[in-house]
Amino acid sequence: MMTEALARAMFTGSIDYAGLFPPAQLPLPEAHAEYCRLLRSPRAWLLGRYILPYSRFSELAVLHGDTAAIEASVILDAPRASPFWLNEISAQLETLAEGSRDAGPVLVASLEIPVPPLRAARESYGAVLSQIGALLDRFGLRHLPCYVEFPRDERWPRELPAAVESLARTRLRSKMRCGGLVAEAFPSPAELAAHVRACAEHGVAWKATAGLHHPLAHRAAGSGFEMHGFVNLLTAACLATQGAPFEEIEAVLAERSSEAFLFAADGLSWRGRRCELATLERTRSCGFRSYGSCSFEEPIADLVALGWLV
Repeated sequence: MMTEALARAMFTGSIDYAGLFPPAQLPLPEAHAEYCRLLRSPRAWLLGRYILPYSRFSELAVLHGDTAAIEASVILDAPRASPFWLNEISAQLETLAEGSRDAGPVLVASLEIPVPPLRAARESYGAVLSQIGALLDRFGLRHLPCYVEFPRDERWPRELPAAVESLARTRLRSKMRCGGLVAEAFPSPAELAAHVRACAEHGVAWKATAGLHHPLAHRAAGSGFEMHGFVNLLTAACLATQGAPFEEIEAVLAERSSEAFLFAADGLSWRGRRCELATLERTRSCGFRSYGSCSFEEPIADLVALGWLV
């Protein structure tokens, strides 16, 4: 059982609500009602931001009306394949900037930007990230956390180190996709470990999304997909913060046994490797910020079933 202090260090604001997205894919009124209900629930301290695409932001603002403001993480949805992608995200950022000045009922609390694949061998993500940073400066949005999602194509393993270094230079954050609707959408523990370690080395904060409904890595019974666990991911982030070797970070991401994790008032341990409470707090502040999930109650139910959360 986790102490309340440890549980809050690990999970406060960690679950960004993504009810609009698969597999739940709720209609906007239902997802909105669910999010508002969760904000009033005893577990609201675990709840993060409401995730929605830019194209539905105005619709949500009208639906929400004049009730207490909610915080949204807005995904810019300019098509990645569009030759005018940069112009389109520029227009979206400008509109969001204008709306934020009105202090409406839906507050833009963070941005998420999927970037297109590199088109030429000489191109790098550094140039794209510099352009994004310039747009944030131009529209007065630099204060917002901005998470960049890179394409997981054949170039990504080679581009990852330089891309994360560029994120640090441009003061942007990373978004790691951990699953999807097909087996190929799930990165291996090794791929995920490389991303987690690179972010720790360069001081880049990050969030995760997709396939993280459960605390521990496992094979899904229905689909057979190899799923990642959010407790695995947080523990890996803590180990990376401490400078653990790559093999250790990869191993904890692949861990399936709940007995490998132990919790105490002053931190957690995985197979004897300690993460102090101060490290957890630093990791949540400067590293692993949150993860998107279309279910809020399923991750919590698993933590309770494991005896880790009251």
